[in-house]
Amino acid sequence: MSSQLPSPLLAVRGVGKSFLGVRVLAGVDLDVRPGEVHAVVGENGAGKSTLMKVVSGVYQPDEGTVELDGRPRAFHGPRDAQRAGIGIVHQDFTLLPERTVAENVYLGHEPLRRGFVDRGAMLRGAADLLASVGAGSLPPDARVGGLGVAQQQVVEIVKALALRARLLILDEPTAALAGHEVEQLYALVRRLQERRIGVLYISHRLTEVFDLSDRITVLKDGRRVTTVDTAATSADELVRHMVGREVAHYFPARATPEEMGPVRLTVRDGGNRKLRGLGLRVRAGEVLGIGGLQGSGRSSLARAVFGVVPFTTGEVTVDGTALRVRSPRDAIRAGIAYVTEDRKGEGIVARQSVLDNALLAGRAVAGVRAGWATRATRVTRVRDLLAAVEVRAAADSQEIRFLSGGNQQKVVLARWLALGPRILLFDEPTRGIDVGAKAAIHDLVRRLARDGAAVMMISSELPELLGMSDRILVMREGRVAGELPAGASEEDVVAMAVGAGRDRAA
Repeated sequence: MSSQLPSPLLAVRGVGKSFLGVRVLAGVDLDVRPGEVHAVVGENGAGKSTLMKVVSGVYQPDEGTVELDGRPRAFHGPRDAQRAGIGIVHQDFTLLPERTVAENVYLGHEPLRRGFVDRGAMLRGAADLLASVGAGSLPPDARVGGLGVAQQQVVEIVKALALRARLLILDEPTAALAGHEVEQLYALVRRLQERRIGVLYISHRLTEVFDLSDRITVLKDGRRVTTVDTAATSADELVRHMVGREVAHYFPARATPEEMGPVRLTVRDGGNRKLRGLGLRVRAGEVLGIGGLQGSGRSSLARAVFGVVPFTTGEVTVDGTALRVRSPRDAIRAGIAYVTEDRKGEGIVARQSVLDNALLAGRAVAGVRAGWATRATRVTRVRDLLAAVEVRAAADSQEIRFLSGGNQQKVVLARWLALGPRILLFDEPTRGIDVGAKAAIHDLVRRLARDGAAVMMISSELPELLGMSDRILVMREGRVAGELPAGASEEDVVAMAVGAGRDRAA
């Protein structure tokens, strides 16, 4: 049976890599066949990114080999790997927004005619490539900065294909995509398979790993734990391999009626340039889920409550007292905390230390709140919380950019927990975070609610939204389209989000 399988396009043999004496990869084996989607999964810090950088020529391995078509290859940089037929599409795109699709696709290897760039050939070539992946409706002369995220991702993939890529690495390709855009990516990946292009697929989302991949390799602590046929494994088994222990449940138990307290946050007829006539209430001890499509106003709601883009109409009350939130400082002083969806852009200061990042919010109340007057007091409390949420860092003086996504999120949580908030706003709290860290954050969110906080949680992952929420509000076009109880189905949420069926007022 195995003799009928095609020879590997790519084979990684015993690859190891260390940085400053720290072992990041150890004896990793992996191969990809032509037309195969081979998923690589593991917790943050498992070695996935380092392995991909070895394959794509960013790093050279300390030991072991990378083989293409059965021959060992030594790449001295990404261009070497590109010339050999290996392309990579990073989570953060590398496109030039002011240039056209065709100019981005052929950047650095433009077709020439009599010594000048042949723009006609460039447009025709880009159009052919777009059509080959089912994106023929995307104009090759469109400015990239005016495209949506999903279209930009297509441009990145076509850019790799223009270099005759035979192996494509997709790193968290759906992290910023809406639901319908994910389906478009699925179709594109299947087109790549039809062209016998091998795909290394990196994702924390197990649903799409099972939907798309032929085989799955699990990495943990820089080592390969196992490689399995996707059809022969289950999500539970995969999680056991990834975290090294049983995960008995994906979500903690919901709140009981006895655990619910009085209404803590109320918004009545809230509005601004993105929100209209918005009303909601959240009780102490409750996790209120906020669902809806991208652009429905979910994040605008959180940013309005926190004072980033304040409400211009309506009323906000906290524990029955009317509150005017004109800035984040006002919200922090009122006991409101906000964990933004844009962790890298808004949640952390990448080149500051773990400790300084955890102290950021405390500076807003220092000198106002009793017991927060001195830095020493704040440092002691924050360090205790960093230990309590189990942040893994070499030291709290380490720059936060060197931590995994899950550990960065824990630092952000410690920052807010230090203030003892009454209301917590979570916007995509587990985006880009591995299964083990997700479970820890889910448990922490529920524990905060049980300690009396009112929690509002926005999530694009429907299983997370349904599993964590005691009640769900679904938004559409800047309004609350309706309310669903705990135990609602994914179909219920989607139908309300798109306006299929009659809305139910909150």
